[in-house]
Formats: sequence, structure tokens, C-alpha cells
Amino acid sequence: MFRGIHQISVDAKGRMSLPARLRDELVDEDDNHVVITIDPSSRCLLLYPLDEWEQIQEKLDRLPSFQPQARRLQRLLVGHATDLEIDKAGRVLLPAPLRDFAKLEKKVTLLGQGKKIEIWSLEEWESQRDEYLSEAALEDFQLDNMMDISL
Repeated sequence: MFRGIHQISVDAKGRMSLPARLRDELVDEDDNHVVITIDPSSRCLLLYPLDEWEQIQEKLDRLPSFQPQARRLQRLLVGHATDLEIDKAGRVLLPAPLRDFAKLEKKVTLLGQGKKIEIWSLEEWESQRDEYLSEAALEDFQLDNMMDISL
């Protein structure tokens, strides 16, 4: 399970070094293979262990391709999914089109989200977090759906 926030750097070649704790979890699960794709609702990337991604792709493949929403989701998630390998130094080379989509530059934020890790540009994450915490966003919170969660 991935959780927590990490701020790391991306080098000039587009490689990011994974924090040791995240790297250890990823390498234990699937050797050193991961899949990165775009988030269909935010300007960030999603990093999955290979076995976790394969389960998601099976579900996506079962969606009816004649439904526009399903086809859109398949195009966005599967169409951008890229198989990557964690090198011996614990780095992942982020493809340029995916870096461009997420506006990733030198500083990025890794956000653990259970079975996946979100990869945000530092500025984009801070802006999104501030928006989530704003008064207007809190007023839109659907408390009925959250009553089962105690913090």
C-alpha cells in the first residue's frame, strides 16, 4: 500500500529517483516493472505496479467499446499507459509526452494513494491542494457519502 507525500527531483534526462520506501514496495511486488498513465480527471500521472495495472486493464477491456464514456476512458488510460522499468539506481524514466501532460519540471510530488502513486508537478499539486481546502470546495463536500469514514 502506498501512502504519504514525497517531494523529489527530475533530472535533465527526465528520470526521477523513487524514495527508498516506495522503491522497495514496487520492486518487491513486480520485479522492477511499473506502468504509468495519465489521470483522466486531473493533470497528474498515475504509477501502478505491473500486476495492479493488469487488473485495471482487464476491467477496462470488458467495458463496452460502443459507449462513448467507456471508449473515452479506455483511450485516455490505456492509450497513455506506458510500461517502464525501475533501473538499478531506483530511477524511472518518465516519457516526454507524459511529462508534458502533467507539466512536470524539476520538482515533483509523489502522493501515495493505496494501490497507486500519483505524480504531480509541485506547483500543480500545491494549487490543487489549496483548492481542495478552500471554503467553497468544502461546502460542495457530499457529507452523506462520507458518513462511514471516521478520521
